[in-house]
Amino acid sequence: MIYSVSVEAVFRNSGLSFLDAVRRSGELGYGAVEFWGWTDKNLGALRTLKEELGLRVASFCAKHGNLVDPNERDTFLGGLRESVETARVLDCQNLIVTVGQALPDVPRERQTRSIVEGLRAAAPILEEAGVTAVVEPLNTLVDHRGYFLEKSTEAFAIVGDVGSPSVKVLYDIYHQQISEGNLIPTIQANIERIGYFHIADHPGRGEIGTGEIHFRNVLEAIRNTGYDGFVGLEYMAKGAADEGLKNFRSAYVV
Repeated sequence: MIYSVSVEAVFRNSGLSFLDAVRRSGELGYGAVEFWGWTDKNLGALRTLKEELGLRVASFCAKHGNLVDPNERDTFLGGLRESVETARVLDCQNLIVTVGQALPDVPRERQTRSIVEGLRAAAPILEEAGVTAVVEPLNTLVDHRGYFLEKSTEAFAIVGDVGSPSVKVLYDIYHQQISEGNLIPTIQANIERIGYFHIADHPGRGEIGTGEIHFRNVLEAIRNTGYDGFVGLEYMAKGAADEGLKNFRSAYVV
């Protein structure tokens, strides 16, 4: 497995610029970084820096993440095309896709159908580019009230209905611990539809090992499935960013 530092999360209180945080991630021994939005980034400088350090850009968020509303589909697909071009510039193979806030007074089945149809329309764009869209369920209890896609079970069903190898689930262990628990059996049963992992501990979305999740067992279970992709450290550092990243490597990196 390849551990990726979510730069804007881990270094959010560090005082470092985005590019300096990317550099620091590499200096601390991490081989990959990820971030949220790309439109405010100096892509040329980032590309130069990642090549200098031998870093991989593991993922970033696709532009325009509303899939529940079919009236927004052209906007979503246009943003996806732009994001795919950015992924090519950065040699990134994963785009994080969110589905948007639930629409009041619209049947849930209709919103689910819109998501599936939107992702089916996206699939040829992704397949041609060699990029995978990883669709993320988020918890609605603590962090993302009103977001449509909460449970991984629903996300796996959507990905199955889309039927493309370029559309998978981003399984965020922090979010799913809040939303449904049952982490290890769910991961084991659905690993073929998981294209990416995020990790943070609960409660508090803090450093790994500071909450209730037994990450040693969870990460070992993921490893035992044969998964060799990215695991993004998307926690909000409560202490010094350097200390948390060093502690994670010493405690969990095999």
